[in-house]
Amino acid sequence: MSISYTVLGEPGEDNALHVVVDTGQSLHPLLFDCGEGCAARLRVSECQAIQHLCFSHFHMDHIAGFDTFFRHNYNRPESPVNVWGPEQTIDVMHHRFRGFSWNLHDGQSGEWRVREIQETAIQEAVFFTTEAFAKAHTHTGDDKKLAPERRRARVLVDDAAFQLQAFVLNHGTIPSIAYRIVEPERRNIDSARLSDLGFKPGPWLSKVTDTKVADAEIVLLDNVAHRIGALREQLVVSRPGASLAYLTDFALTEHDRAPVIEWLNGTDTLVCEAQYRHADAPLAARNYHMTTQLVGALARDAGVGQLVLQHVSSRYTTTEWREMLEEARTVFPNTSFPNGWRVE
Repeated sequence: MSISYTVLGEPGEDNALHVVVDTGQSLHPLLFDCGEGCAARLRVSECQAIQHLCFSHFHMDHIAGFDTFFRHNYNRPESPVNVWGPEQTIDVMHHRFRGFSWNLHDGQSGEWRVREIQETAIQEAVFFTTEAFAKAHTHTGDDKKLAPERRRARVLVDDAAFQLQAFVLNHGTIPSIAYRIVEPERRNIDSARLSDLGFKPGPWLSKVTDTKVADAEIVLLDNVAHRIGALREQLVVSRPGASLAYLTDFALTEHDRAPVIEWLNGTDTLVCEAQYRHADAPLAARNYHMTTQLVGALARDAGVGQLVLQHVSSRYTTTEWREMLEEARTVFPNTSFPNGWRVE
């Protein structure tokens, strides 16, 4: 299993994050934000494969490229398009859907499941292409309005491939949603221990690593009965799955900082905005953004593996961007710009 990612867009431009979770048997692509030109940097097939589109907020530089994404996916037949975002996401998406003329839509496939992330709940609406996206379906079959679904901790999606989490951050008078992807715990067979015990590899090992198989189940090895649970204790080595977090357009108060650090603790890769150099901290605070050193301190205190800076301001020159990178590195050495930026 692995998590790969690409930051879309150049320094000083709108940025987005394309992520692919690879389980070894299936690929699960996600897109975080959709600034101008970002979706156009993906191949059409990549754009159409995206399972979850996750918005942090709806300032123009984070949604200006949505029309390209919509054009490639408005009538996607295989699976629904899942959209996540802060409060008002349903209204924002509804207006975007209806901002076109529709007269050839009847009978076309296409389902969009749009969800608003609240502190403790999720509100959902469903839109259909065949209806020209005219109605936001928020009612059950008996016409009772759905109450917002309660959110388990900070979890949005929890399946066999990955867990998608969200944290509501502050961007002035509006929220900005931070996201984190976590793979399931990796359960591998200790081959040295397998050899020491004299067991021969075989299909039975899949039962040992499969959490759906009960501990009490019995397998025969050389005509000797063994409980799956006992074999697990002897043979299975568990390691945390890979993890990646995406944070942008936010400011932290002392009250907010500790919970965010706890949530990010041990994350492998933190992809984070660095709008301002630290000398411009007053300007960053006024606009509810972070500086290079503040982001570096967040990465350091959360114990992340690596920090990738993105969403840097166009107010700076290439030389100043290099200086910003060094500012972050003075606090958190394992900091870089995205691959392909050619700034370093």
